[in-house]
Amino acid sequence: MLIGAVVVSLGGCASRPAMEAHKKSTSTVDAPKRYVCRRTTKPVVIDGRMDEPAWADASWTDYFIDIEGAAKPKPRFATRAKMLWDEAYFYIAAELTEPHVWGALKARDQIVFHDNDFEVFIDPDGDTREYYEIEINALNTIFDLFLERTYIDGGPARHEWNLEGLKTAVHVDGTLNDPSDVDGGWSVEFALPWRSLAEYAHKPTPPRDGDVWRVNFSRVEWRQRVIDGRYEKIPDTPEDNWVWSPQGVINLHIPERWGHVVFSTTAE
Repeated sequence: MLIGAVVVSLGGCASRPAMEAHKKSTSTVDAPKRYVCRRTTKPVVIDGRMDEPAWADASWTDYFIDIEGAAKPKPRFATRAKMLWDEAYFYIAAELTEPHVWGALKARDQIVFHDNDFEVFIDPDGDTREYYEIEINALNTIFDLFLERTYIDGGPARHEWNLEGLKTAVHVDGTLNDPSDVDGGWSVEFALPWRSLAEYAHKPTPPRDGDVWRVNFSRVEWRQRVIDGRYEKIPDTPEDNWVWSPQGVINLHIPERWGHVVFSTTAE
């Protein structure tokens, strides 16, 4: 049973550092994932739990794999997501298995991927320009931004931009920031308003039946240790990057390799 919920509705900012600004790889990469996002007429309560009938009608994505592709080692912990939509919102939810749920960053617009996090990337018209990024940690701290172009194409990333009306929630299966026990993990829910996504979508919002948007999800996972009863990231150890649709390189800012989300007006 999930316990220890953290529920808030707010917005924030984010971007990946210079390590992702390297040249795009021309190496072979797994084909982009595809997901049919069903319209729902049932209510969705943003509390991090995914226990409403609406979510029961939505399919899970494939489990996340390493950002470079299936040839890399399988992630240590499972991650998967669901999507729904209605006339007001694009809903996204994710389930993250995690034996030790922790988070340190509490202020809006901090660099959330310095904690373990879950990230959403959306390029509505798939032109690799004018796309959105939203990050969240287990404390429900949000970091969101708008990118005019990819970093390799000169950016810039607009950290001052907020997805107005964004609703988010986190639910923890265990005890947050307590190394004395083993947790089950954490889950997240987002409600992204179409009225705000419309700003740079260049497509109908809400979408029409059959419309396709480019979307990807990422999970950043740091290896940690316990020092004096507190979690601490292991120094000089890079993070793991696990994604829904593989990129082929350690760079999430290649929108042409994101997944295809097909919006459908029919129920599951």
